[in-house]
Amino acid sequence: MTTVETGRVTTGAPPSGAVGASARRPDGGPKVRGEFSFSGDLWSDGMVWGATLRSPHASARIRAIDVSAALAIPGVITVVTADDVPGSKFYGLEHRDQPVFAWELVRYAGEPVAAVAADHPETARRALAAIEVDYELTEPVLDPEVALAGEPLHPDGNVFRELWVRKGDPDVRGEFVVEGTYELGMQDQAFMGPEAGLASPADDGGIDLVVSTQWLHNDRDQIAECLALAPEKVRLTLGGVGGAFGAREDVSLQIHASLLASVTGRPVKMVYSREESFLGHVHRHPGRLWMRHSADRDGKIVSYEARIVLDGGAYRSSSYHVVANAACFSAGPYNTPNAVVVGFGVRTNNPPCGAMRGFGAVQVCFAHEAQMDRLADAIGMDRIELRILNAMAPGDTLLTGQIITGALPVADVIRATAALPMPPAASSDPMARPGGAGRTTDATDVVRATGFAVGFKNLMYAEGYDDDSHAACRIEGGVVTITCAAAEVGQGFVTLCQQFGREILGVDDVVVAPADTSIGSAGSTSASRQTMMSGGAVEKACRLVRAQIVEQVAASSGADPDHLAFAEGRVVSVEGPVAVAVDLAELTAEHPYEAMARHQHRTTYPLDADGQGDAHVSMACAAHRAVVDVDPELGLVRVVQLATAQDVGKVLNPTAALGQIEGGIAQGVGLATMEEIILVDGKPRNPSFTDYLIPTALDMPEVAVEWIEVPEPDAPFGAKGIGEPPVISSTPAVVAAIRAATGRPLVRVPVRPTDIVGLTS
Repeated sequence: MTTVETGRVTTGAPPSGAVGASARRPDGGPKVRGEFSFSGDLWSDGMVWGATLRSPHASARIRAIDVSAALAIPGVITVVTADDVPGSKFYGLEHRDQPVFAWELVRYAGEPVAAVAADHPETARRALAAIEVDYELTEPVLDPEVALAGEPLHPDGNVFRELWVRKGDPDVRGEFVVEGTYELGMQDQAFMGPEAGLASPADDGGIDLVVSTQWLHNDRDQIAECLALAPEKVRLTLGGVGGAFGAREDVSLQIHASLLASVTGRPVKMVYSREESFLGHVHRHPGRLWMRHSADRDGKIVSYEARIVLDGGAYRSSSYHVVANAACFSAGPYNTPNAVVVGFGVRTNNPPCGAMRGFGAVQVCFAHEAQMDRLADAIGMDRIELRILNAMAPGDTLLTGQIITGALPVADVIRATAALPMPPAASSDPMARPGGAGRTTDATDVVRATGFAVGFKNLMYAEGYDDDSHAACRIEGGVVTITCAAAEVGQGFVTLCQQFGREILGVDDVVVAPADTSIGSAGSTSASRQTMMSGGAVEKACRLVRAQIVEQVAASSGADPDHLAFAEGRVVSVEGPVAVAVDLAELTAEHPYEAMARHQHRTTYPLDADGQGDAHVSMACAAHRAVVDVDPELGLVRVVQLATAQDVGKVLNPTAALGQIEGGIAQGVGLATMEEIILVDGKPRNPSFTDYLIPTALDMPEVAVEWIEVPEPDAPFGAKGIGEPPVISSTPAVVAAIRAATGRPLVRVPVRPTDIVGLTS
């Protein structure tokens, strides 16, 4: 894979390591040298090993659980079940509907039933095999449409959310009408480092847990409720995280490890195998979507209708908000004056689904971009021109009636993407053809084609959620220490903290303290929110410290505070009659300066009964143009290039931003062409990286990138979160290109070879 960065306008090189520079990641060197400590590397004296017994059935009654044989195995210390949970027997990201351990019913294949602690991982595995569970099998409900009309699978019912969005006149129609039904399979986050953590009993009766997660404080609260502990008795520290993408937002092993540590009085380590990881975390919601668009002769969208059904699996997780995103952004970043949308999140006996990068927006973008192509073709209009004609801009209204007040350069990203250079002509190297090393494709059979797509999504949490983040800054001896509980999951927040410290305080030596629950919550590393929320808190804390120092130096020197600047580890005067050059290391050696800050975005509000309201904080958009080579007879695809222009507000770190875009595109290519959890009777049949396929370096295309920098109001340095837009519209762009190469409708992703050759619909 090669990356081409084009068209970015700069105003001179930024200071080394400050905002705008490609500052090095503090964890980068240790990771590439194999020296970084991930959660799976944790160790403690006297440590024992925990493991979880999971149901092999998607739906069953538990008649009895016999743990006696497991307890008789030498080296087994304890076995715990639902009866041993001292507090609440239920947990959940927001709604506590999921049992810590099933005791009457199991609702999906992989649901925890018991956990063991033993002196060795192999002993723990033998103990799990010795536990006898008497299951009475019941018929699982695996189709969300059946679940919508069926008997409740849970006391809370089968509908996590039904959301209607109504805008304008529902009866008006344009001259040209297109409709279609689209489906998406279940995608896994497929992070490299499986779930892992180490829980230790504390002298005060509490628990200390080091774990890979996305939201330390939310985990803490769920653990405390289930263990009947005060929240301050549960202390979490972020362990090394090997990727996340939404799957670590929900609790996995946290409560089990903590309970085992509490019962045994010893540190307990848990590490999931790859197969268990597929069972132990949420996935992207599969869905079925129907849409109908109409437009006038000039190409202006007149009306839009949609019905969206997302399979949430057995428990709610974040389905409530995924449905909101899917419904609210289902028309795409296009002016749509009249609309009726209904979105459902449905409970089934499939594995639970929750957050995954671009949640909700990914599913609907695949559908609305196919619709835009159909609409352009029906009118006889250029597909890109149709998108530009209908592109939203600040001052326009969303489907929810909310007026866009921040930056949203939709037309700019479309034009910039379309203008990026096309890839070179097809190579004569057989390895560059579809099929690669298989050498199955002849050059004369390859068809090259292009597809285009545009997507957008909200940033931060919405619908009245009281979202905030806390951070602290301290400078002592010229060294700045930033403390924040934001989870670094690979997105580069620790680098951002250093850049903010260098930019604001003018020192090179900036340290980021370990993220833990000793400071106020930073919220979840999700929804593209940490740049604005925790970045905003870090910026505020650093500026408060800067103000303290300016006040001190101005008072002692007589200089005008407005004439003081921070650079190269000193406070200096840039104008005025008083010359100042104060070394920060000396100034702060015996008198440190420190400050704590809280950042909160503007107030949002719940949607009303018609899905109307000022529910969202900010938006970001991106466009993608895909070039693919296809062998239509063999059904083989090679993605040659993905070109993209993305609305970023301001680029804080070019290298990190490119990494986010490349990574998102990789997941978009995966969803388009290969990634899907195959369920048979509700059971995952491919829970391994042998059978669950993800793009490798050989599958990645050339990536051409252009930044669209329109500063976002009220964001730190005008920057927006970058992580989600790359995955939203890359998938439909790839599929549009395959459609163009084959003439097939291709209404489902991932696209299979049989879809291309016409063996399936």
